[in-house]
Amino acid sequence: MGGGLVPSDKKSWQLIQGYFGGDIRIAPFIQEIFLLECHIAGTGYRDLDRVEPELAPGDPLLFKRELDNIHDHLAVAIYDQKERKLGYLPRAKNEVPARLMDAGKLLFGKIETSERIDQWLKITVRVYMKDL
Repeated sequence: MGGGLVPSDKKSWQLIQGYFGGDIRIAPFIQEIFLLECHIAGTGYRDLDRVEPELAPGDPLLFKRELDNIHDHLAVAIYDQKERKLGYLPRAKNEVPARLMDAGKLLFGKIETSERIDQWLKITVRVYMKDL
């Protein structure tokens, strides 16, 4: 599937509204703008054994900027629905999402696939923007 507008789904929007305290007003026909697909970086450094069985394709993900990250000034952390940190957008793909977030744009993700490769949990995500 290429980039562009895709229909907004209720599950993702409920997670985003809950994260922001439910104060965001949604236009009746708002669309999600697909930006990119990538894997979550750093999952090998996190203890995700208990989290892994709860992850499913289509699950919404929260993105948070880490302005004070000493390893990457453009770091975008990725959290699941229960606000457990899963990892980061890869450094090679985080500049545009980070700059959009810094400009006040609302970005979030959805799990595309999840697979165990030896000790590494490879989680592929799709990154979206809602322009309110």
